[in-house]
Amino acid sequence: MANLLYIGGGYVGGCSAAASADSGHNVLVYDINSELVKRFSSFDNKQIESALFEEGLGDLMIRNKSRLSFTDKKEDFKNFIDKTDAVFMCLPTPEKDSTGESDLSYYNQAAKDLSEILKTRNNNTQEKYILIVNKSTVPIKMTNITKDIMDEVGVKNYGIGSNPEFLVEGKAVEGSIRPQRIVVGAYNEKDFEVFRDIYKRFYTSPTVSYIEVNPQEAEAGKLLANFMLFKRLANCFDVVGRTCESFPDLSMENIRKIITSDKRIGDWGFYNSLFAGGSCFIKDSRSLVHQLEEKGAKTDLIKDVLGANERQLQNFMERPERELDFDWKGKKVGLLGLAFKRHTNDIRNSASLGLTKFLLEKNVEVINAYDPVAGKNYHDYFNNNKLINLSQDEISVIENSDVVIIVTDWPQFRELTSTIQEKFFKGALIMDGRRMLQNKYKELSESGFDIIAVGSPLIKAK
Repeated sequence: MANLLYIGGGYVGGCSAAASADSGHNVLVYDINSELVKRFSSFDNKQIESALFEEGLGDLMIRNKSRLSFTDKKEDFKNFIDKTDAVFMCLPTPEKDSTGESDLSYYNQAAKDLSEILKTRNNNTQEKYILIVNKSTVPIKMTNITKDIMDEVGVKNYGIGSNPEFLVEGKAVEGSIRPQRIVVGAYNEKDFEVFRDIYKRFYTSPTVSYIEVNPQEAEAGKLLANFMLFKRLANCFDVVGRTCESFPDLSMENIRKIITSDKRIGDWGFYNSLFAGGSCFIKDSRSLVHQLEEKGAKTDLIKDVLGANERQLQNFMERPERELDFDWKGKKVGLLGLAFKRHTNDIRNSASLGLTKFLLEKNVEVINAYDPVAGKNYHDYFNNNKLINLSQDEISVIENSDVVIIVTDWPQFRELTSTIQEKFFKGALIMDGRRMLQNKYKELSESGFDIIAVGSPLIKAK
């Protein structure tokens, strides 16, 4: 059993720490957010979900509460550090002012605080070896930066490694306890042995790819993997989807079957959407641009992918004006789904944010918005704007709107056809940004609704 300290209890730290406790390790999570710590420490499912909505996280924490604790007090941090085998750095590294450069202020401050505590551990003897692990998505040179911070104050008897997370939001718990791969980066065998002890559960598993590389390879691998996934989505939006929108006799679903039946291509990410959001793909791709351009490398392809994603959302929102001579001014607009994807309350880079800004600029009368779990985060983001009305359910959005836009792929939105037919006035506009109703487009058009959907030409009401 290892003693593990996680600095940062967000998506990465919270899920990874719970998974480590589930592997039998003794885990302490330190976070400066007192409210987050309070809710996690309650070991109550509702409280945990109100802090971080991730399917199964509450159950995992509750099941392992004898080995898992949370604190916002540095004194607890100091008391635990004497026996700690590894410290996982799980800090936010947001983009700095849309430049692609990572804002490392949270990370650097946490590392400096850690260094001051590490140099006094074991009654100033620093006799116990400790591994500092970058878990956050960081620039490729981050281990060097971390080492400089530690060396500056005289930290000794330590190693630095990288262990990027490849979690999928909404499936993060499943990904933590049943990962496809574990990637660990270290410069020496001693640090690899620490990692093997931490991940003993997966090290010899026949179903897990356990990959040992150097820290910079681990960090680059995370950024590049996210770019490759992002590129796949952009290809589908900007090429396949646009082709299907341009030719009326093409079905997006049939084209999908033709292309994905080629095993070389596969079917991951082959769906159409109004935007690829979330905390990783955009930020990591911009980070790659920034880091590569610092080295004098060309970044045209990465920029093209970023541009294709932005173009997708802009094209979707401009289609009513272009194809129906539609005027947004004074309209009541309903947004169904506010999170960037289903099964999460995360709104970072969600299409709902860009849509809302667009609609406010167009002087709509009101935005009726609904999401099963992300409503508060969305409303807080817009500072409780009086033009935004948080609705209690899908029905109230449909009843009180002139236009309804499906933004997030919550499964329940697939069952809205009868509700729309009963509650939505004839001649209204449905905008399906996720093709959730694609099996019912013909029926809805025959019921008197205009439909604009990603991956389809305009479908006029009959």
